[in-house]
Amino acid sequence: MQETSNDAAVRAETTKRIEQTMGELGTAAMARMEDKLPWFRRMTAENRSWIGLVAQAGIAAFVEWFKNEEKPRPAIAGEVFGTAPRELMRAVRLQQTVEMVRVIIEVVESRVPELAAPGGETQLREAVLRYTREVAFGAAQVYARAAESRGAWDARLEALIVDSVLRGEVDDGMHSWASALGWAATPVVVLAGQTPEEDAEAIVDEIRVVARRAQLDVLAGVQASRLIVIVGGMREDPLVAARQLAGKFGPGQVVVGTRVADLYSSSASAQAALAGLRAARGWPDAPRPVLATDLLPERALDGDAHARRYLVDEVYAPLRAAGAPLLDTLTTYLEQGSSLEATARLLFVHPNTVRYRLRRVTELTGYPPADGRAAFTLRIALVLGRFESPPDGR
Repeated sequence: MQETSNDAAVRAETTKRIEQTMGELGTAAMARMEDKLPWFRRMTAENRSWIGLVAQAGIAAFVEWFKNEEKPRPAIAGEVFGTAPRELMRAVRLQQTVEMVRVIIEVVESRVPELAAPGGETQLREAVLRYTREVAFGAAQVYARAAESRGAWDARLEALIVDSVLRGEVDDGMHSWASALGWAATPVVVLAGQTPEEDAEAIVDEIRVVARRAQLDVLAGVQASRLIVIVGGMREDPLVAARQLAGKFGPGQVVVGTRVADLYSSSASAQAALAGLRAARGWPDAPRPVLATDLLPERALDGDAHARRYLVDEVYAPLRAAGAPLLDTLTTYLEQGSSLEATARLLFVHPNTVRYRLRRVTELTGYPPADGRAAFTLRIALVLGRFESPPDGR
């Protein structure tokens, strides 16, 4: 609606009055926030000072907006919130910003009778209402853009952390990145599997949702055909947590790395998981998910030095140290198709002696020879151990 000359004159007089009291209005707004907003009273002096500048900017922007209400204006949000540093966006939530704007407007509204020129009260009140609405929408847009920007930055930071873990470059700097994302979980395990066909970003978001429901912390990243998930805060067997996330991986095996104390040690878990993923095709009937330690024989055959070292040091070496009878019994038992009687006949001992020695094998290695899968692991360990033994050794 076209403004009459009388309305324009009233507007001009009202504008002059507001301009003369801008500093006073800003001070009154700060005092009202101090009185009505508990969160404002708890803020640091620096942030309170910045909010004071935002309040002053809000009043100044209103004056300009009111003076030129009929003319197109740039985005009010930029004029009001552009004075504040980016860090303030993290200190003040959107709801608190709305409360702050409401308090500032209340201060202006309470003084409409003295601010408005004669006959201009209705004009000023209507302008305040429209301005409040525009600032509220503008604040929502500012926070939405900030959230989108933070989300993109967090995703890049998360990808960098996953990449650093896979490359074994875990240092204090990387730990600082994780802390910036709110990571403080222990213990830690790394999962490795194939990337699903769906959009990678959507899959990572779904993994976060599942993890939150399971009260787990996760850092996830997609690297070509591999999906890597670092899981923290497990209170149970890592397989329990892995089963809750395995459905988000693509086809093929999902391998669970070794459980480690914290993020600093996570590279060891990642190396085990990736080595297991490469070797998993050697055990097509493996459960999904599967522990990397359950794939030790396949990993060793695939050339994984860590797996070979483990089988030699933790399986073969204790058997060799226990003496030749134990090694001979295990070797014969495996070669005779796990037959107690055949083993006893070839060694000229009683079957109970064979049983006793096989129990000792289980105690020393954790692998019961009577179990088919364990027997395969023991056989690989024996072969690898003999490669490293002197020519006349066992």
